[in-house]
Amino acid sequence: MTQPFHLPHFYMPYPARLNPHLDEARAHSTAWAREMGMLEGSGVWEQSDLDAHDYGLLCAYTHPDCDGPALSLITDWYVWVFFFDDHFLELFKRTQDRSAGKAHLDRLPLFMPADPATPVPEPQNPVEAGLADLWARTVPAMSADWRRRFAVATEHLLNESLWELSNINEGRISNPVEYIEMRRKVGGAPWSAGLVEYATAEVPARVAESRPLRVLMETFSDGVHLRNDLFSYQREVEDEGELSNGVLVLETFFGCTTQEAAETVNDILTSRLHQFEHTALTEVPALALEHGLAPDEVAAIAAYARGLQDWQSGGHEWHLRSSRYMNEGAVAARRPFGLPATGTSAADVRGLLADAGAERLRAYTHVPFQKVGPSRIPEMRMPFTLRLSEHLDGARARLLPWTREAGMLSEGVWDEDKLASCDLPLCAAGLHPDATPEALDLASQWLAWGTYGDDYYPLMYGHRRDLAGARLCTERLSACMPVDGEPTLLPVNALERSLIDLWQRTTAGMDREQRRTMRRSVDVMTASWVWELSNQIQHRVPDPVDYLEMRRDTFGSDLTKNLCRMGHAPNVPAEVYTSGPICSLENAAMDYAVLLNDVFSYQKEIEYEGEIHNAILVVQNFFQCGYAEAVRVVGDLMNQRMEQFEHVSAHELPILYEDFALSPEARATVEGYVVQLQNWMSGILNWHRNVDRYRAEYLARRSHGFLPDRGPALPV
Repeated sequence: MTQPFHLPHFYMPYPARLNPHLDEARAHSTAWAREMGMLEGSGVWEQSDLDAHDYGLLCAYTHPDCDGPALSLITDWYVWVFFFDDHFLELFKRTQDRSAGKAHLDRLPLFMPADPATPVPEPQNPVEAGLADLWARTVPAMSADWRRRFAVATEHLLNESLWELSNINEGRISNPVEYIEMRRKVGGAPWSAGLVEYATAEVPARVAESRPLRVLMETFSDGVHLRNDLFSYQREVEDEGELSNGVLVLETFFGCTTQEAAETVNDILTSRLHQFEHTALTEVPALALEHGLAPDEVAAIAAYARGLQDWQSGGHEWHLRSSRYMNEGAVAARRPFGLPATGTSAADVRGLLADAGAERLRAYTHVPFQKVGPSRIPEMRMPFTLRLSEHLDGARARLLPWTREAGMLSEGVWDEDKLASCDLPLCAAGLHPDATPEALDLASQWLAWGTYGDDYYPLMYGHRRDLAGARLCTERLSACMPVDGEPTLLPVNALERSLIDLWQRTTAGMDREQRRTMRRSVDVMTASWVWELSNQIQHRVPDPVDYLEMRRDTFGSDLTKNLCRMGHAPNVPAEVYTSGPICSLENAAMDYAVLLNDVFSYQKEIEYEGEIHNAILVVQNFFQCGYAEAVRVVGDLMNQRMEQFEHVSAHELPILYEDFALSPEARATVEGYVVQLQNWMSGILNWHRNVDRYRAEYLARRSHGFLPDRGPALPV
């Protein structure tokens, strides 16, 4: 069969190494698969299928340093996960039987008890038998924290198969952002990262969920999945009718050829590997210093990072050889760094390395403060009707004295004119059209605090390259939000003074868990401001995926989301709010809002502030395209995120209600939350269209800006 595209040149600077216990793992996994019932008679695999796929070779390449028993156990895990995937395809995807697929998936967590001594049900099929055996053999060697994380990753891997099945049933191809997020779960690389810990070293629990380690895992995941999409396109799309493939997603989004989409997928793959290396070399060492990690903890993280790197190179080598994938002629044609098979010269090597270096350095070459002119606004889909609070005028009148009393107008960042240009009560009135006067004041003041802080950090710390000062400020802001009645620190500036006031009034009726959730949402936002400063100091335009995911935090989306949920009835189980459909709904709304902000603020940020954190600039940098083309791409992505929001609301939430057997009251609460998110998006769009903050004439008048020449006051 003719291949649908030529495989691109892959960035893979790490040499693959082969575990010497390969033959032992092959023999063990074959006997184990037969014992579990996965071969003859399963209706899924024969011995010839297992031999051709050669999962022993995969694991020997991806885990080159572990001993024989560990390699055999890991190989069994991969035999199981690939069998699960093919079993689910044959029994549920091909038949499009979602209800039977869900019943199958619902039983599997029972075979992964947190306590290994907990009895498990009698297995009813090879998938259950394999999982029960593997769990019992694996978890005794690992901590309770690892068991929890690995169980969650396994459940995501299993349950998100329903998302793929739903898309097949609807004939729906996801948008690029949705695809990256869901692919991490259903593709299983976070699960693979857990087995890397088993094979190398378990990461310290106190930093396991920190941003640097999360980014290592996510970039690893994206690299593994995007590479797999390139090799598996022919089998998945042309043979199986699969719609969850990155090449197909980009073909559809850009309306381009398959070859062009494949090249773009490879560019994203390369960018994610660069992000992995950047994080490992800059953020992980800073994490070790910040948390005072012991030498053995630092060594464990280093071994884990090396293990993820080995998986990338080993997985690539396996894809070149496995009969499961499109790889005809790939091994014969391959040379290090993608060099041609013959005729290689020193000049060829120099030229190729120069290209690779130029691609990496591109992120550092943006010229700031370029004159770009007024922001271009693309057509924006907004299907929801704007509603404004009747208490808007009163909130406007009351915000000025509150900000003045807090000191926001006397620190060299804002004055009354800048405050008026924001008109934050207008935003609050759209976000909360049914709010009482008191609630609208509180919402307006939270927006003022977040907007002031977003302006304060780059002016106070960015221009002075004072990352240490920003981190100290962030720590103090967190201390302004007591959870268990601990004493509040003495405020020394407007940010602290206003946050203490907002915190006391907002959390007065909250229980401890609600206060913890609220504080975390503020901490996430302020920590993301420090991330922005770090990039600003390095003068580094972010990787596209990292940018969008962090942009949700810098925009304060988590904070406003939690403010929307305040007062929700307890009849909605917490698991509903962490479910895939709700997270998908929230992320789609967040991305619509943050991309909207980037479109309107482009001139303000690029021309007047020298900013590098703007989606249009990120697209320009990554695709090497002009402003008009980047605006079109960002506008298309915005509109597709809105369409996804509508799709989830109409099609996925009803299924969620059935899956959780929600009462009519609980369903009404969730539907009310959907309306709040609709108000959030329509209110934010209306605000951007009507405030002076982003208008060219206002920016020209205030182009001098404010540049404080002093640091924040601190206690003596």
